[in-house]
Amino acid sequence: MQGQVYSRLGSFGAGTPSPPPPPSPVRAGGRRTPSKAGSARGSLEAAAGVGWAGAAKRAAWALLAALLRRQAVFLFAPLLYVAAMLLYMGSLPLDVVPRIIARSAPGSVYRSPQLYARLRAEMDADNYTDALATVWRQTYKGGVWRPCIHNMSKSLPESNGYIYVEANGGLNQQRTSICNAVAIAGFLNATLVIPNFHFHSIWKDPSKFSDIYDEEHFVKRLQNDVRVVDKVPDYIMERFGHNLSNVINFKIKAWSPIKYYKDVVLPKLVEERFIRISPFANRLSFDAPPVVQRLRCLANFEALKFSNPIATLSETLIARMKEKSVGSNGKYIAVHLRFEEDMVAFSCCVYDGGDEEKKEMDAAREIGWRGKFTKRGRVIRPGVIRMNGKCPLTPLEVGLMLRGMGFSNNTAIFLASGKIYRSEKTMAPLLEMFPLLQTKETLASDEELAPFENFSSRMAAIDYSVCAYSEVFVTTQGGNFPHFLMGHRRYLYGGHSKTIKPDKRRLAILFDNPRIGWKSLKRHLLNMRTHSDAKGVELKRPNESIYTFPCPDCMCRLNRTAHSKPIHPR
Repeated sequence: MQGQVYSRLGSFGAGTPSPPPPPSPVRAGGRRTPSKAGSARGSLEAAAGVGWAGAAKRAAWALLAALLRRQAVFLFAPLLYVAAMLLYMGSLPLDVVPRIIARSAPGSVYRSPQLYARLRAEMDADNYTDALATVWRQTYKGGVWRPCIHNMSKSLPESNGYIYVEANGGLNQQRTSICNAVAIAGFLNATLVIPNFHFHSIWKDPSKFSDIYDEEHFVKRLQNDVRVVDKVPDYIMERFGHNLSNVINFKIKAWSPIKYYKDVVLPKLVEERFIRISPFANRLSFDAPPVVQRLRCLANFEALKFSNPIATLSETLIARMKEKSVGSNGKYIAVHLRFEEDMVAFSCCVYDGGDEEKKEMDAAREIGWRGKFTKRGRVIRPGVIRMNGKCPLTPLEVGLMLRGMGFSNNTAIFLASGKIYRSEKTMAPLLEMFPLLQTKETLASDEELAPFENFSSRMAAIDYSVCAYSEVFVTTQGGNFPHFLMGHRRYLYGGHSKTIKPDKRRLAILFDNPRIGWKSLKRHLLNMRTHSDAKGVELKRPNESIYTFPCPDCMCRLNRTAHSKPIHPR
């Protein structure tokens, strides 16, 4: 046996390789060796696949080579794509093409009339609350209220010269000019000439100082702080040929600091002995030393008293409002509504008047502000304006807001306003919600109003007085009127402005919500009223108007520093 084995092994020569060992069954993984027929069939399929793949590759390369040789073909590719898409879209029925619905942003469209119509039944049924009894709960946060005024008894030094200013604008813009003029004259130790009221093409009121304010009281109340005269002495006017245009006029930038007056205006005042400043509205910064703030307060809250005819009629109207508010112990709401035609036009907001409204507003803008709104490149977006809370509230929206804040329909309201735009239509919903609403025109007889009717500033002064003594003041738009009134009410009512100042951005969204219910709307508006209560007792922040915040904190600093130090003659 061994010999046979050795003979087999020896039959392979040294130069002949040994045959490979048989495959391991473990490594083979149990795979079966294909049969000869299967191998032949697989070889044919593989050869066919390679043949087709090779033909496709050769065709693709040939096409790409042709395109590369003729690059202009690429220019027609987009056209071919568009043509194919048009053919495809044309083959579809129109009823399966999806429609694109453009939805307006929340708060960008005036839909308050639809909201009122939908919620009116629920609102009328909810008439048991008496917000006048619980509207103000916050107390002044600064402790004991200290008015921003204390009296002076020192004699005044010799004057550095005379200052003459022209107060421009409406009633309260003129009021700003007067108070600032008092402050500057006192700081520069100058004599103030009774301010002249500039006639404006919009207000068209030729009233003079004495027509609106009690001039005698003004001079007397300031006598220990600022000299005030009704005219410049003749010996001074002789130097200028009795011609006011020969007097040097300062064109001062808006919101200039008091330091500018000391460094620039004072030297010329001492040299010339008489200067004028025109125009003078908003020509002094809100941020000023306590001695200047004190003079502003003194002028606004003590020295400026309405003339006797205005004060007498105002007191009569206040008494009549209290009589009509007997159901609420003489308490009434005052609303400052800015929905006159010029206000609506200037806002560029869109309401529900359609094409007719657009024509009227375009005409009003062209008359009042020729070319201002039609400049090339100017884009007006009414929806954005409304979302930003810049649109004047309509009478209907004011009514919805007040009813939502808890004021019942037997609440007496005094409406301070000019001529309401489309009053017959726009005022009807407000009168439905508050039938006890009054205006100066309904409270006073024609004979009583006759001396004031053609004078917008005198009519505004009557509105101002009646609003000042209301239990609640509601402002619906910015401006000098509500800012002055809020400050005056803080001065009168121990630091609380007792003012509802709504968040008009939130109102725009709430009134544009087609799914909101009455209870949800009322909850939001009650929260807004509570916020106004808390804001009404806030302290003055830096760079805010002393006329809105009568600044008792300024007095704390003032009492620790020297009193007013007038600049003596040089």
